[in-house]
Amino acid sequence: MLVAMNIEDMLLELGHEMAGLASRLGPALALARERRFDAAMLDVNLAGEPSFPVADLLIERGIPFLFATGYGRQGIEERYRALPLLQKPFRTEELGRALNEIAP
Repeated sequence: MLVAMNIEDMLLELGHEMAGLASRLGPALALARERRFDAAMLDVNLAGEPSFPVADLLIERGIPFLFATGYGRQGIEERYRALPLLQKPFRTEELGRALNEIAP
């Protein structure tokens, strides 16, 4: 939760709002299916489960997103490796640049 609070602070500093937070796959799928938002950031690992089903929903809905991971591109299934990636740990400026790339 500390990491999520830190990211929320970064988003607020950048002039964005956090539309939702899910640390497990089920709630993340519900958010991706039901909520309206401009862009998303997905941690590759949600409590031990990969977030790729959430990525599929976002792709289906046409919502831009990026992966945040400490594993690098090797930690992402090959079919998703061309998608934007933010390497953890990251600073506010790096998050801002990544968000501007996916949702200018």
